[in-house]
Amino acid sequence: MSFSQIAFILLMVLSIYFAVKQFSFIIRNIKLGKAETISGDETTRWKNVILVALGQKKMFKRVIPAVLHAFIYVAFLFTQIEVIEIVIDGLFGVHRFFAPYLGILYTMIIGSIEILSVLAFIGTVAFLVRRNIIKVPRLHKPEMSGWPTADANIILGLEILLLIGIFTMNGADVMLQKMDPVHYPSTGFLPVSSIMGPIFLEGFGKNMLVFLERSGWWLHFLVVLGFLYYIPRSKHLHIFFAFPNVYFSPARSRGEMENMPAIMNEVKSMMGLTPEAEAPDMDAELPEFGAKDVFDLSWKSIMDAYTCTECGRCTSVCPANITGKKLSPRKVLMDIRDRVDEVGRNIDSGSGKYLSESDRKAGVALTADNYDDGKNLFDYITREELHACTTCNACVEACPVMIDPLKPIMDLRRYEILTESAGPSDWLPMFTSIENSGAVWQIPDEREKWAKDFAETD
Repeated sequence: MSFSQIAFILLMVLSIYFAVKQFSFIIRNIKLGKAETISGDETTRWKNVILVALGQKKMFKRVIPAVLHAFIYVAFLFTQIEVIEIVIDGLFGVHRFFAPYLGILYTMIIGSIEILSVLAFIGTVAFLVRRNIIKVPRLHKPEMSGWPTADANIILGLEILLLIGIFTMNGADVMLQKMDPVHYPSTGFLPVSSIMGPIFLEGFGKNMLVFLERSGWWLHFLVVLGFLYYIPRSKHLHIFFAFPNVYFSPARSRGEMENMPAIMNEVKSMMGLTPEAEAPDMDAELPEFGAKDVFDLSWKSIMDAYTCTECGRCTSVCPANITGKKLSPRKVLMDIRDRVDEVGRNIDSGSGKYLSESDRKAGVALTADNYDDGKNLFDYITREELHACTTCNACVEACPVMIDPLKPIMDLRRYEILTESAGPSDWLPMFTSIENSGAVWQIPDEREKWAKDFAETD
């Protein structure tokens, strides 16, 4: 086994190990959330996966970025064929393993990858220009300052490096096929490399061409490993999570909100609509409603946060944000992700400072059940942001991967109002009116009085 093969295997094993470790951390964090039963039949959910996650259906509500994204997305899918060949070549010390077996089909596949790579280069440059020169407003909101913007540029930079690796490898290989056809099997005519190779590499000696071909091959491989390691730390985690997130998105009518059975039964009892045997126990201890921290959110809401692409389509259509209020649905999701990451790291540390004093003295191990760092989601998401939400569902409709930013907003707001008995002062008269007269308006008569009057005059 050659040194190159040993290095290849070692790098691949290490990259896979660290990637699995990071994905395990994220999956564990998602499981910190509460159980949630997903509604809707499997047929509908698989249809959504095909149309929305794979087919990018919702992206095309904005045609220009959708087409540019499609260039990169389709190129990414097709390039995996070449990645499979690189893995086989690296493991067994061969060169272009599939070329002798596939013949003209191999030429068509590699040729298609080259054309798509050119389109991907156009899309990548266009996205860099949109972010850094044109500065599209939705990509430059306050929550996008610092790391989120750098993260997007790093990914786009890695994509350009990947394309450089592909064309350097193919261009030098085309030239070597003429010099040493025994060791370099023919790839046929490639639409980019067969033209550009002779233009840029004519006159280069064999040793230099071998160096360039190997450099391009290793660059391609190393960038792929870089993606594998980096993506779990990046917003581009949606490359993997978009598919399960769309599948597990509830198949319900747009605008439908999750009911709270405890509250509904309480209201029914107050209105005399519940049989006496089923009436809630008025002396029982009141439960906590809504969500205070990530442990109170459903696992699907946490998966939503990890799936967020930070594209800002939700924020760009939010009427509260448009009118200058602080609410940004994208920021809410980013805050949830930051908080659950923090909680996960602290739990993994096993530090006693996240335990209660009694648990510390008893020597109890730190787990999700006894974790307490004195913070919660309200330290990340301000109440002003939550109060600004109009529950219009525009953010839900806009998301290209079927994320529901409204659900955690409502959960946090329910905790504030129902558990803390707090909320904006201008909402309190409405709550009092609902409690006293069953109507949101402060009127002197009962809500049903008009019906009684109508019945008496009939």
